[in-house]
Amino acid sequence: VQLQASGGGLVQAGGSLRLSCATSGLTFSNYRMAWFRQAPGKEREFVAAISRGGDSTSYTDSVKGRFTISRDNAKSTLYLQMNSLKSEDTAVYYCAARRNYGTSTIPSGYSDWGQGTQVTVSS
Repeated sequence: VQLQASGGGLVQAGGSLRLSCATSGLTFSNYRMAWFRQAPGKEREFVAAISRGGDSTSYTDSVKGRFTISRDNAKSTLYLQMNSLKSEDTAVYYCAARRNYGTSTIPSGYSDWGQGTQVTVSS
């Protein structure tokens, strides 16, 4: 199983970025997917999750209304559209896959992880 996150970069506050997570080696449509992030000196935190079919999503409160998680099962790819970025969104962003039923907001609930992509928001 491989998850490859990309799309991070340096952006000014108020700007936008779109992260992608290309997957291989798994039946993508059988996995619930999520984005987590980890800022320097902090624990990895949940950002957003999406159901297998993409019809159900959940977000941490701090990104609601600004971030949108989506997936393309035909392309085995997960996305995170990030708008109105703030300096506090600066972190390494990770995509994660969960085979079990139900949504989890903790890292141990996910079996497979991407390598992370750096997002830096300048104020």
